[in-house]
Amino acid sequence: MDPDQRDWLAEASEKHLQRLTDWLSESEKAAFGYHWPFFARPEQLPPAGNWRYWLVMAGRGFGKTRTGAEWVRTIAEHDPAARIALVSGSLAEARAVMVEGESGILACCAPESMPVFEPSLRRLRFPSGAQAFLYSAAEPDSLRGPQHSHAWCDEIGKWPIGHERATQSWDNLLLGLRLGERQQVVATTTPRHVALVRRLLDARLAESTVVTTGATYENTANLPRTFIEAVEAEFGNSQLARQELHGELVADIEGALWNRALLERCRITDPAADPVRIVVAVDPPASSKGDACGIVVAALGADGNASLLADCSIENASPERWARAVANASDRWNADRIVAEANQGGDMVASVLRAADIALPVRLVHASRGKVARAEPVAALYEAGRVRHCGPFPQLEDQLCGLMAGGTYEGPGRSPDRADALVWALTELMLGRRGGPRVRTV
Repeated sequence: MDPDQRDWLAEASEKHLQRLTDWLSESEKAAFGYHWPFFARPEQLPPAGNWRYWLVMAGRGFGKTRTGAEWVRTIAEHDPAARIALVSGSLAEARAVMVEGESGILACCAPESMPVFEPSLRRLRFPSGAQAFLYSAAEPDSLRGPQHSHAWCDEIGKWPIGHERATQSWDNLLLGLRLGERQQVVATTTPRHVALVRRLLDARLAESTVVTTGATYENTANLPRTFIEAVEAEFGNSQLARQELHGELVADIEGALWNRALLERCRITDPAADPVRIVVAVDPPASSKGDACGIVVAALGADGNASLLADCSIENASPERWARAVANASDRWNADRIVAEANQGGDMVASVLRAADIALPVRLVHASRGKVARAEPVAALYEAGRVRHCGPFPQLEDQLCGLMAGGTYEGPGRSPDRADALVWALTELMLGRRGGPRVRTV
């Protein structure tokens, strides 16, 4: 379908579309539902030109998976000799998302062109004779021998980071991309500041590399309104929203104590079992109309490493409200102690927490150094791989990436309240009190 025909169909009234479908036979109507060029947005269709790499880097829900799956289907239908690599972060994800997912290859194919999926062989066989094979980027050597003509690499931004396995998998894939007359790779991903994504972006000036970007909101016609409202309420204007929703690759601030790649390396799904200690750290606001009240929950494991469990911080809260949030966090995580900064009126902080009927011991800490100076040894713990984040914490991580080594703060908001609470928690759990802040227990 050429652009003029697509534009006409997009602008046609329901009456004209009904008349058009009335002229179609039942088999033609069924086939029309699988005619991707009609339903796709222009940015979801392969770019023109003699490209070798097509990077689709866009927000959640943009339609990246459908774009990759439809491209694979098109290649398989028109090239019987095609041998296509399907590479994801794990074999389970390759099967669940790329093949059997709601926007995966099987969902995109009409019954007469449906491939046979052989899970034990990790293979798809298309009626045309084309074949596709599943691979895990966590196993670079699995891509060392096989040869392919095409490849679809999904979510390359979350491929394994440790030991450069992501780059090794990509390199092994490219070295085996030597079948057919025109080898091509489609890489779909949410923007993440990792080496492989930066490598492809650096190559976009070359004629062989094309980059397509986009935001979640470009696909609102196919997304529930409740989803849009929920993610907007949860992530707001945070840098994670810029990344995950707007499809923007958020750059690091030069000289910051934390960077995005460091935080991605420390991210895990579940906390370690049976922690040795759990604390709730609080950075109280000076007033209910000013900064947020930073409230974080962190645990120390038996291996001597710490895990950030939750960010329970709240905005514009009265003393009674933030004290109740602290109490709820301590109950929810069965904490052992509460650590609260008392520079903004130690007696007031202690009184507010006691009024919330908190039965735990409360340790009041008085900062004798600035926030950034206190944060530097904590940043060193991250560099040493001794701190883990149990999930994404967008607003807190934005603040961490704004703490500068020179002693200033260049992140969102007036003050890094969430980051400061985290620093107090990890100082309590891992750095002890020798030479540190003065402490008083109430």
